[in-house]
Amino acid sequence: MASGNGSATIDWDDARVFLAVARHGSLRAAGRALGLSQPTIGRRLAVFEAAFGGPALFDRLPEGLRLNAAGEALIGAAEQLENAALSLERRRVAASPALSGTVRVSVGEWAARFLTGNLGPGSARPLPSGITVELVESRETANLARREADLAVRHHPPEGGDLYIAKLGTFAACVYRRAGTDTDAWVTYTEEQAHYPTVQWVQQRLRTTGGSIALRASNMPMQLAAIRAGAGQGILPCFVGDADPLLERAMPPAREIAADYWVIVHRDLRRAACVRAVIDWIQGLFGSARDALAGTCPVPGAAPKAKNRIQQRPIEHRPSHGNVRVS
Repeated sequence: MASGNGSATIDWDDARVFLAVARHGSLRAAGRALGLSQPTIGRRLAVFEAAFGGPALFDRLPEGLRLNAAGEALIGAAEQLENAALSLERRRVAASPALSGTVRVSVGEWAARFLTGNLGPGSARPLPSGITVELVESRETANLARREADLAVRHHPPEGGDLYIAKLGTFAACVYRRAGTDTDAWVTYTEEQAHYPTVQWVQQRLRTTGGSIALRASNMPMQLAAIRAGAGQGILPCFVGDADPLLERAMPPAREIAADYWVIVHRDLRRAACVRAVIDWIQGLFGSARDALAGTCPVPGAAPKAKNRIQQRPIEHRPSHGNVRVS
């Protein structure tokens, strides 16, 4: 792009590529983050570097790209440009009255399972026509300020940022096994996920009552398949386990592993018509399924209370009261 006097001016898209490469360390990773091809990332980065006289802003190393001194000097200004552009974009979206378009939602696997199970025509709370929900499952909450997602449904509310947060409800959890089996083997998450409260609870149970681990799997669908096959017992949200005729409870819901869930949205987007409609839809789903989520619906053939139940204090997550509003 050129200004009136013929000199080059900065294109925001090129600056965005520069920041993505700086944050992700390679053209390929930056391309994945921005949804662009590696050659496109390379071309735009070259244009951005040329706008500053042509010196390379990154050191090309075997392990990837690393900012050099010239690149480091531009990061602050590029991030200011990014913040301004994203603020304008959020306000543009918020000003639109249209109930149409795509709303991107960052979710964990329990919330993903719950929401996808309520998207069919038989749902008690249908999504408004014209809106497409894009669910993005990840272990970390998307950066809402950078529009990595329009909103999030997460177990751990953030402790900072210009965000609006509202509690949706609680996912009760229970130990399930294949109906008619009796096992002391466990199905749980991997060692890399040992910080999860459910993993810590299982480890405490193993230390107290014995047993063994039959399978470690990194996500709930794999664990569910193994539990249904009779490989062992494991923790599942009650709305999943209670609805499966092949499973039975091995004990009542454990308060220690219940998960509170929150809806999180940037303040600038909170009143955007399409975002507001999706928030209302999610809140309605949690409200109408409150008993199933809490594990209080009648469960045929529920097992009696297990002995030696372990008591563990729940981990509290308290959002900061700075710029974060909690309701």
